Amino acid sequence: MKAVCWHGTNDVQVETVPDPTIINPRDAIIKITTTAICGSDLHLYNGFNPTMKKGDILGHEFMGEIVELGSALKNGMTNRNGQTLSIGDRVVVPFTISCGNCFFCQRDLWSLCDNSNPNAWMAEKMMGHSPSGLFGYSHLTGGYAGGQAEYARVPFADVGLFKIPEGLTDEQVIFLTDIFPTGYMAAENCNIQPGDTVAIWGCGPVGQFAIKSAFLLGAERVIAIDRVPERLQMAQTSGAEVLNFEEIEVGAALKEMTGGRGPDSVIDAVGMEAHGMGLEGFYDKVKQAARLETDRPNVLRQAIVACRKGGTVSVPGVYTGFVDKMPMGAFMNKGLTMKTGQTHVHRYLQPLLEHVQKGNIDPSFVITHQLPLDQAPQAYEIFKQKKDNCIKVVLKPGQAA
Repeated sequence: MKAVCWHGTNDVQVETVPDPTIINPRDAIIKITTTAICGSDLHLYNGFNPTMKKGDILGHEFMGEIVELGSALKNGMTNRNGQTLSIGDRVVVPFTISCGNCFFCQRDLWSLCDNSNPNAWMAEKMMGHSPSGLFGYSHLTGGYAGGQAEYARVPFADVGLFKIPEGLTDEQVIFLTDIFPTGYMAAENCNIQPGDTVAIWGCGPVGQFAIKSAFLLGAERVIAIDRVPERLQMAQTSGAEVLNFEEIEVGAALKEMTGGRGPDSVIDAVGMEAHGMGLEGFYDKVKQAARLETDRPNVLRQAIVACRKGGTVSVPGVYTGFVDKMPMGAFMNKGLTMKTGQTHVHRYLQPLLEHVQKGNIDPSFVITHQLPLDQAPQAYEIFKQKKDNCIKVVLKPGQAA
């Protein structure tokens, strides 16, 4: 089969690799019909994860058709959502791999599964404990082959596969795999109350879904912060007020817009590669380049300082290691709450599907580019450099160039 393989910093290649096979009785094989490039894939593309190996298959946003089931999974089985699954069914695959049986899965904390990361010892050295395994996202999270390919093996398929009803296109449901639930959980973590103002840093795909989700959950105002004109325009179309951080001092603007109080909650939808301004931005870029700091927390610093007293800091943006110069004095003395984590995708599949079916949201709004899988190297560059007003790229296996 063809697959998108990592070969080093800024180097991905489409190669012919062996087809995946059933390894464990609860595995399934799916033929992929649609896959996507995520902003967090760029962290791997940019070389910020030291546990990647040459030839690793990328991608964690994918969907397709069941073509094979392991021996423990019978045709017509019932999954955890009460759906009947059979060969030929159309399914989406959560990017988090979860067993369904451990302490954390039983508590609806799917991205913290204890049984799905075979390389848990790596994560434990850095983090104390390991999160769940993830598709296509380095050996730190299991070394699983990803879904930017023609086929993929799905472990714990009776827990992970989620059947899509007829009448919905791939483009309407592909983002149930990651960025729609991620944006929704980010907004949900804000504990939004009627009349609340939510400030969101980062108007990439996750930020766009966080904007939509904040309004779905009852926010009165959403203020979106970025520097890319087409992203700000999309945010504005969704009802957000927008700030360009290259043109205005964001902290002062947020105070003025909220009568001096600050936003009720803030969302960092940027993460470890934030673009800082001035001396602070230069400082973080130098430290990250010298490997004296793994992540650039410019946005997180700014969000903590901007948030109102007693407010909530929600962090869906990916961080992988260590940061410094954090305003812990502001965080503690303002009595802030921080909520973070990889998304518990399984928790949100059914309710978010229902939002799509009811017409409350059409997730395809975020797609700006669709290319054949064979053109993945060009797609990565388009996405990274934000060429041609790119916000989100979808790849189609088997589509002619």
